[in-house]
Amino acid sequence: MNTPRQVPSTVGVIGGGRMGAGIAQVFAARGARVAVVESGADAADAARARLADGLAKAARLGKLTIDPAVVLDRLVVVDDIEQLPANADLVVEAVPERADLKIDVLTKVEAVVDDRAVLASNTSSLSIAELGAALRLPARFVGMHFFNPVPAAKLVEVVHAPATADGVVHRVSEWVRGLGKTDVVVRDSPGFATSRLGVLLGLEAIRMLEEGVADAEAIDSAMELGYRHPMGPLRSTDLVGLDVRLAIAEYLHKTLGERFAPPKLLRDKVTAGELGRKTGRGFHTWE
Repeated sequence: MNTPRQVPSTVGVIGGGRMGAGIAQVFAARGARVAVVESGADAADAARARLADGLAKAARLGKLTIDPAVVLDRLVVVDDIEQLPANADLVVEAVPERADLKIDVLTKVEAVVDDRAVLASNTSSLSIAELGAALRLPARFVGMHFFNPVPAAKLVEVVHAPATADGVVHRVSEWVRGLGKTDVVVRDSPGFATSRLGVLLGLEAIRMLEEGVADAEAIDSAMELGYRHPMGPLRSTDLVGLDVRLAIAEYLHKTLGERFAPPKLLRDKVTAGELGRKTGRGFHTWE
């Protein structure tokens, strides 16, 4: 059942990776019917498995109060944007951090869903204004920056561009609260509030490791114990993905200057395929 603050009845999620599957899971768990779009049959099968695994884990941890099978029944995975429900109240794109890819996806979504639908991007750094400029109705477009892992993370950053309608920001904030999460509304700016600060701290931690100031465990423990961060900056980078953090850093370097220049160690690890938890090795080793 929905909480007193309602979530949308029908939601589309573009991308069934870790973030997209998490977004789909939290909406479905609150009563929404959710269609997840993946590219191709193999990716769609992987997304279905990811959704089932996520729900089973939530149930084991006592984070899901209803039968996972009931939630799974609200979810459908399709392999074409044209299969999105036209009456979707909200569509969230959660594809990789490439402006051209996001614009391509969003313009295709806009051609399928009703004009009343809210369109959102889960981007962690790209300009909402620039993405929205490609749309026919930019007033209904907003940033919804979820955090990893989505089911457990309490924050959603709601990002409004100059063209975003105030009513859309209000509706999205209400939906975020309906998920049992907290909304923080910020103005469109490179990196918004969270990525801008989080990436800067992560990059400095990588430079400290590069310079031999301390090892990864010591740097993370210092921030966890000394500043009460729930996770140190290097573990956080591993969780996000070193490739994702590099892409964000490159964008912020281009838009905000030298303080966001990616360290050589980060580039070297990405080149070596050490991308963090998803590959088993990053700044830490993961089982």
